[in-house]
Amino acid sequence: MPWCEECAKYMAPSAMNEDGTCPTCGKQIEERPEAADDEKTPWHFKLLVVAAILYMVWRLVDLFT
Repeated sequence: MPWCEECAKYMAPSAMNEDGTCPTCGKQIEERPEAADDEKTPWHFKLLVVAAILYMVWRLVDLFT
């Protein structure tokens, strides 16, 4: 996604000038690498998923006993 470092904001391709510069500051806009590739799933989210699965298994066992 196009990112203007000077203005610190994302730019839609239709909002940029035709030569690929920022309409506000006039600097050349760079493609920013996707942040999703670098991020890992937080440990507390994994813990929450495991706890939810264990709870559902317990409720299933409780249903049949």
